[in-house]
Amino acid sequence: MAIEEIRVRGTVQGVGFRPTVYRLAKAYGLRGDVCNDGEGVLIRVAGSEEALTEFITKLQQECPPLAKIQQLKRTVYKGEFKFDDFVISNSVNNAIKTEIAPDAATCPQCQQEIFDPFSRFYRYPFTNCTHCGPRLSIIRTIPYDRCNTSMSAFSMCPECAKEYHNIENRRFHAQPIACHICGPKAWLERADGKPVTASMFSMLDDVDAVCTLLQRGEIVAIKGLGGIHLACDATQETAVQKLRQRKKRYHKPFALMARDISVIEAYCNINAKEKELLTSPAAPIVLLQKKTVYSLLNTQYSIASSVAPRQNTLGFMLPYTPLHHLILKRMNRPIVLTSGNLSDEPQCINNDEVRDKLGKIADYFLLHNRAIVNRVDDSVVRVVGDKVQTIRRARGYAPAPISLPPGFENVPPILAMGSELKNTFCLLQEKKAILSQHLGDLENAAAFNAYQDTLNLYLNLFEHQPNAIAIDKHPEYLASKLGKELASANKIKLYSIQHHHAHIAACMAENAIPLDSPPVLGIALDGLGYGEDGTIWGGEFLLADYRQFQRLATFKPVAMIGGEQAIYQPWRNTYAQLLAANLWNNCQQQYAELEVVKLLQQKPLKLINQLIEKRINSPSASSVGRLFDALAAAIGICLEECSYEGQAAIEMESLVDINKLNNCEETKKYHFKFSLLDNIYCIDPAPMWQALLNDLQQQIPKKIIATKFHISLANAIVEMVNILRQENLINQVVLTGGVFQNTILLEQVTNRLQSLKIDVLTQSLLPANDGSLSLGQAIITAAQLMNN
Repeated sequence: MAIEEIRVRGTVQGVGFRPTVYRLAKAYGLRGDVCNDGEGVLIRVAGSEEALTEFITKLQQECPPLAKIQQLKRTVYKGEFKFDDFVISNSVNNAIKTEIAPDAATCPQCQQEIFDPFSRFYRYPFTNCTHCGPRLSIIRTIPYDRCNTSMSAFSMCPECAKEYHNIENRRFHAQPIACHICGPKAWLERADGKPVTASMFSMLDDVDAVCTLLQRGEIVAIKGLGGIHLACDATQETAVQKLRQRKKRYHKPFALMARDISVIEAYCNINAKEKELLTSPAAPIVLLQKKTVYSLLNTQYSIASSVAPRQNTLGFMLPYTPLHHLILKRMNRPIVLTSGNLSDEPQCINNDEVRDKLGKIADYFLLHNRAIVNRVDDSVVRVVGDKVQTIRRARGYAPAPISLPPGFENVPPILAMGSELKNTFCLLQEKKAILSQHLGDLENAAAFNAYQDTLNLYLNLFEHQPNAIAIDKHPEYLASKLGKELASANKIKLYSIQHHHAHIAACMAENAIPLDSPPVLGIALDGLGYGEDGTIWGGEFLLADYRQFQRLATFKPVAMIGGEQAIYQPWRNTYAQLLAANLWNNCQQQYAELEVVKLLQQKPLKLINQLIEKRINSPSASSVGRLFDALAAAIGICLEECSYEGQAAIEMESLVDINKLNNCEETKKYHFKFSLLDNIYCIDPAPMWQALLNDLQQQIPKKIIATKFHISLANAIVEMVNILRQENLINQVVLTGGVFQNTILLEQVTNRLQSLKIDVLTQSLLPANDGSLSLGQAIITAAQLMNN
């Protein structure tokens, strides 16, 4: 007879792990107990050596769908053992080393029950079990027990308690279990405060009434899992335009939700990988290629053109809560489901906030009385080739940990604050990195307040006490300023990490590159990051490991006229590029009839020239993001202004002719010049601009110019890699930064480098944009700390 203590670490709380342990222990005739604690799950068990071995094997094979075992450690139990049977013991509070499971989409069994008139969960919008439902969005502290979540406000009725305690039931120890009798309730309100009466609709209940309202063209604010959404019928142009105007979101694409895959297939092409993502427990928004012709079934329900203006993709998700399934049951066309907020503010999460902030946007509110503890946006992904590319990591994925690469086993606890845009923060501890969900752009005061609230929640949840804090080098980022304050107040070391080095390190960490590996060539292309020399970088070739980097090459720095204004007024970048290429004087004579030249001539160019000469709010920037903006504006895309960062570049990408990417004669490439600038190589687009002006004069279609630019930029990047390979030992190339979310550029560069037998590393689990920057900051800080 052997008596063992089995320690299981990983995502093992609130996911049906203890019931699985219990059932298997009973099946093998074992005695003992299982409990949750701060480290994960602890099993004390007695039985024959053979039975124990089979029990462990079976536990790993039959791990519940949402569980993830990171470590399973067996030791001889030496304490007092008084068990005659196997039982589930109460949770124990001690040092926090466990993981919190992400929120999970409604499982097939729960879906079936909410539409079964004979089930007690029929039409109950908060139905869940151990295989699905809320996790991160409702938790206040670890361990994940009902009393530590916002479900603590609801006492179980006898029927729910019976299922909760029944080991054979799917809801055994499902912490958010609830039903019509004992659980949260949903109700409908009018935004104008007038009463809602049953005579207004033909409806089964308030949730069903939402479908009728959407079909009538109304805008409804819906309180869901991790926040409030604004919904309208995606096939009614008037409704979509009304939502855009009220929300002040004029061009950025809206996310869509559809009842099932068949509805999505009427509008988009879906491959097997995309279908797998849509139907996974994470249930993210998946960017899909629009069909050029919709199926005949849906010709009467074409998606409104203002859902995703000038885009060739649509972002679709499937219902991921019973509430959404019930709303869409009668809806045979897509709905818009976008964040419930004013543009740039964080998503609303409580009922009073909805009434206060969304009363002038929505016509109706569908609310409920289960508190959202943790705001969690929808995740966004796409498939590039056969690989998933994460664009926004939030619901369904966060806060699942990222395992650290070999060599980081003894890393001290570190807090990394992230960047300014698309922010996340990162806690490094216990051989893993825990990244927060996407927290948005901190330029907005409400978003920064929400960032601080979420940071405090995570620090408390994981009892994280950092030995060091990592920040971005940019002196004006709010996250960096907060990091400085925290380091000073707690008398701990502060590390300032260069933006593009952090991008590269994040990609290396995700790809499990060991600590002491030789340097990689990191190519980081983005909008902007603060450089080591005090200028703005954004088109960098860095020879880098986790500890340090050397800048080998860059794109030619060009003035960002008006600083941040250049992000939202692309013409400023076009003018700066033409000046830098010494082409502006020639433009006024030879190309005066071009639309872009006519517009630039109307601008206060004397004043602008003085700003550039005196370097007044016009910093030099090697930004490839701004190069994209400049080129898009030159061909007439967002020439005057953008309503969101990267709009011009995104719209230009959608113009690219996929069939002409193979360098046929029609898309003969533009040339870039290579030179030395301050002892590093420089890619100068001046020859490209001359050729582009000629193309515009000859009225070459925008589609062809956009295609030529993508091909030519990819060629220039690969050409620079070849130059650098002759002088440096380069075996691996990292492609990262927000510009590489352009799938055309990413695939073109990757394919060309791979054809040269170069190993290419890209990101999949984490975004290539600033959403993964905090991981890079944390891992560089860890490497430098361990080195010291």
